[in-house]
Amino acid sequence: MTSAAHAPQSGARTAHPEHLGHVIFIAAAAAMGGFLFGYDSSVINGAVEAIRDRYDIGSAALAQVVAIALIGSAIGAATAGRIADRIGRIRCMQISAVLFTVSAVGSALPFALWDLAFWRIVGGFAIGMASVIGPAYIAEVAPAAYRGRLGSFQQAAIVIGIAVSQLVNWGILNAADGDQRGKLMGLEAWQVMLGVMVIPAILYGLLSFAIPESPRFLISVGRKERAREVLAEVEGDIDLDARVTEIETAMHREHKSSFKDLMGGTFFFRPIVWIGIGLSVFQQFVGINVAFYYSSTLWQSVGVDPTDSFLYSFTTSIINIVGTVIAMIFVDRIGRKPLAIIGSVGMVIGLALEAWAFSYDLVDGKLPAAQGWIALIAAHVFVLFFALSWGVVVWVMLGEMFPNRLRAAALGVAASAQWIANWAITASFPSLADWNLSVTYVIYTVFAALSIPFVLKFVKETKGKALEEMG
Repeated sequence: MTSAAHAPQSGARTAHPEHLGHVIFIAAAAAMGGFLFGYDSSVINGAVEAIRDRYDIGSAALAQVVAIALIGSAIGAATAGRIADRIGRIRCMQISAVLFTVSAVGSALPFALWDLAFWRIVGGFAIGMASVIGPAYIAEVAPAAYRGRLGSFQQAAIVIGIAVSQLVNWGILNAADGDQRGKLMGLEAWQVMLGVMVIPAILYGLLSFAIPESPRFLISVGRKERAREVLAEVEGDIDLDARVTEIETAMHREHKSSFKDLMGGTFFFRPIVWIGIGLSVFQQFVGINVAFYYSSTLWQSVGVDPTDSFLYSFTTSIINIVGTVIAMIFVDRIGRKPLAIIGSVGMVIGLALEAWAFSYDLVDGKLPAAQGWIALIAAHVFVLFFALSWGVVVWVMLGEMFPNRLRAAALGVAASAQWIANWAITASFPSLADWNLSVTYVIYTVFAALSIPFVLKFVKETKGKALEEMG
């Protein structure tokens, strides 16, 4: 970097207290997409058994209905970066909000199984867009000193969305006397569960009108005066001309990132892109979304009462929030890599205990008491360690680890890989569980163990670095 680029960086790394509240609001509003991401991803948990019963389908077909949204997510993630570079981050958020709203209405009022699947793809596309735009926008707006904590708002919003969806599902189920197909407001309970998402989707759209466009995008389209205003709002009393010059200098050394820019090295992609893909794949291959897409079905399969299974799904979501808060506290203090390694070790322990507990035969349709309690506790341990590590670290790192010239395209590819991996786990779980639930959890344990040497060998720490320093 040139000396001109170095000069303002220290100023960019400190946020003035009077501006911090405004920055927090901006990050929280942008992370509302993450809330919808979590809500839409997890709300299906309450409808799985009702969909199976209403349409009389087996585990394989059911898995495709649940997982098909992830295909839309992969497409949305792959295209969001390019859309955002052309029309802006805020417009991208608004498109996502509209798609979330349309998907919620369509999913609540399906007239056939394929119709339900289509609306889930639409919602999945919105999720994919939100998964890219949220962390990228926050990384571009947040001062470097607070970027890790503000970036973790995305994951915090995701886990709150998951928890709220489980609480809403539990409340709706109780209102329907414990019957997922019970009548409420002229619809079956599971339809109401899917339709409630209209409320946060509209809120997300409204909030997108209350936050500024990214300074980097504004500079890229020649709106420097507005970029200065936004930088003054979020970074306070700094040399605005020097800060704009720093961003311009970084942007002039780069060109619009494209898929072609990611190619190179020995194995098709550049090494840094493979590391981003690896982080995304390991995040999903530990089986975390099984805990949120199928937890009520899982607990019912080992003898837990349906209403209690929804309650356990909610308590798991609360543990998820607790872990995320722990990560938000420590991600900028001890760094990304240490958190990831700590989390991997804890996940290995939790998953191994679940695999052991599920290896026992059911007695009268239930796990033996000791194994049942160990399975329940181990599931919570697994979610806790995921949340305090990989749940936050991966989203933070994907928003900041790539060089400027590659960031949009590389983030799109890494996020797409995450959704494809998510689809593979989600689509395979029902059939794997029918075959051997214990071995299924052994597979997840192996991936959690392999994530440790991957982080130690390939992942570089990004704590405290400005985006322009990523090389």
